[in-house]
Amino acid sequence: MKAVILSGGLGTRLKPFTEVIPKPLLPIGEKAVLEVQIERLRDHGFDTIILATNYKSEYIENFFGDGSRYGIDLKVSREDSPLGTAGPLSLLKKELQDPFLVMNGDILTLLNFRAMYEYAINLRAPMTIGIKKEILPFAFGNIFFEGDYVTDIQEKPNFELYILAGIYVFTHEIFKYIPDYRQYDMDQLIKRLLSENVPIPKYHIEEYWLDIGRIGDYEKAQVAYETHFKNGDNE
Repeated sequence: MKAVILSGGLGTRLKPFTEVIPKPLLPIGEKAVLEVQIERLRDHGFDTIILATNYKSEYIENFFGDGSRYGIDLKVSREDSPLGTAGPLSLLKKELQDPFLVMNGDILTLLNFRAMYEYAINLRAPMTIGIKKEILPFAFGNIFFEGDYVTDIQEKPNFELYILAGIYVFTHEIFKYIPDYRQYDMDQLIKRLLSENVPIPKYHIEEYWLDIGRIGDYEKAQVAYETHFKNGDNE
C-alpha cells in the first residue's frame, strides 16, 4: 500500500521554530513529527511512502534517506514551486496507479490507517475524506426571548462541528480532476467533485487526532507524544 505525506508547508504559524527547521521535522519527544507518521503508517501495512516537499526539501531528504531504517520504501517528490495541498499529487500520477492514502504532514493521530483505507477502497469512490468531530466551547450564555421578555437561557453552550481532518484516500480516477503542475488545494478539489455530482464518502475518525498548526498545538503535541506515541500505542 502507498501513502503520500504532504510535507511542503511553510509553517508560518509556527515561527520562529520553522525559520530553521521545516514543520514536519519539528521534534516531539524523541522523534520528528514525520517519523511518528511514517512509523504508524508502516505499522498499518503501508510499505511505500512518498513525501511531497517544497520548503527546505533538502533537510527532509537528508534526514530520511531511502527509508530503509524504517523498513519502508521512501521517496521524495520535490516541487519546483508551491502546488498547494492537492497539486503535488499531479507530479505522482504515474506512480499512484492503485488506491493510495494522503495525509497532511502536521497531524498526529491514532487513526487505524488500514481500516480507513479498506473502507474507502470498498466504496471505490475517487475521493474519501476523513472527518473529525470538534467541540468548541462558547464563552457566553445564549439568551432566548419572545418580544421584550426572556424565555430561557443556555449557559455557555458548546458547538459541535465536523472538520476536514487532512487525511484522504484516493483512487487513480482522481487525477481527472486535478490540473497538472499548478497550485490547487483540497477544498478546490472537493468543490469540483461536488459541482460534477461525484459522490464523496466520509470516514469518521474516532481516534485521537491533533493538527499541529500553532504554537499552542505544538505544546499539546509534546504531551500527546508522551501519552500516546512514545511506546507505539496503536489503540
